[in-house]
Amino acid sequence: MNASRLIIGLSGPTLTAEETTLFRDLQPAGYILFSRNLESASQIRELTDSLSALSLDRPFISIDQEGGRVWRTREFSAAPPDAATFTEKATPNQIARFGALTGQLLEVLGINLNFAPVLDLDHFPDQNNGLRGRCWGRDSQTVINNAGLFNRWMRKQHILSCGKHFPTNGLALSDPHHDLPVADISREDLLKEDLIPYTALMPELDAIMACHLNFPKLDAEMPASLSKKILTGLLRDQLGYEGLILTDDLDMGAIVQNYGRGNDIKLALEAGADIALVCHEMASLPAALENLSIENPDHHDSLIRIEKRRNKLKRAPDFTSARWDEINQQLSDLTEEIIGQPRFEPAAPIQSPVEEY
Repeated sequence: MNASRLIIGLSGPTLTAEETTLFRDLQPAGYILFSRNLESASQIRELTDSLSALSLDRPFISIDQEGGRVWRTREFSAAPPDAATFTEKATPNQIARFGALTGQLLEVLGINLNFAPVLDLDHFPDQNNGLRGRCWGRDSQTVINNAGLFNRWMRKQHILSCGKHFPTNGLALSDPHHDLPVADISREDLLKEDLIPYTALMPELDAIMACHLNFPKLDAEMPASLSKKILTGLLRDQLGYEGLILTDDLDMGAIVQNYGRGNDIKLALEAGADIALVCHEMASLPAALENLSIENPDHHDSLIRIEKRRNKLKRAPDFTSARWDEINQQLSDLTEEIIGQPRFEPAAPIQSPVEEY
């Protein structure tokens, strides 16, 4: 099997000779960039152009650019507030501007897919579950209004969006970066509140990312990201979602501690994910893929969905420092309007073995 249904990470700010050979051979669906890959705007654009040049088809080049502490370029760009701060202090117009400017910033960097917005309801705002400050609200209508505005205006800039973390990470009492949380909730109760943002915004979401939580009342054996009952039965069949279904990073503790490399990809794709994310541990990937066989009658349908979204990708405009500076100045001005200073400084980061998203 090749990597046509994988989004994969890379080690640093430039491609190594080994990565160049590997990526040209594997031809993944796309790539994900983290802080370790980002040093400056011009360097990022050079990197994204290099990744595109390796690909026979235009690749998804993705990032987590939510605001606050999950704003990957914050070391050398404007640093806007997180979703919780926008919900608390911003007007609808300011949220729309945030979405548009986020899209414009990513477009000039050559990034075409943002793993945002977060659609989790913030049930436990003080809990260390990886979501602190990242949610657009505590009730479904607030999330629909605010995340929907951000999403709509970001997509107007030719950036694909991805709602996360389905069916909800908001009920987690621990962080799936470390272990596998359990949410003891029924399908009926999920439909009453936590799934409403997905059903409302579904036509405007290019992709939906599944979380690494176990929902024993939905599937006693598998976490959502590996569950056919949840990905196919609930999201695809019951809710009727027609876009891309992605897993959260399979290198997170919730999966690494319970499933082996190769088996995790197989389980995810057979459960109904169109694309699996492998973001950090790349060394074992070629061997895992060599003997990987996916027994899924919907494999061809997944390839069609991937191609349909790929056809939406636009060629990035030429990079100029002047345009980069202009976008960042507008983001700084927006941040100052909302919090009284041109740069948002989040509280001390929550320690995690991998970057949060």
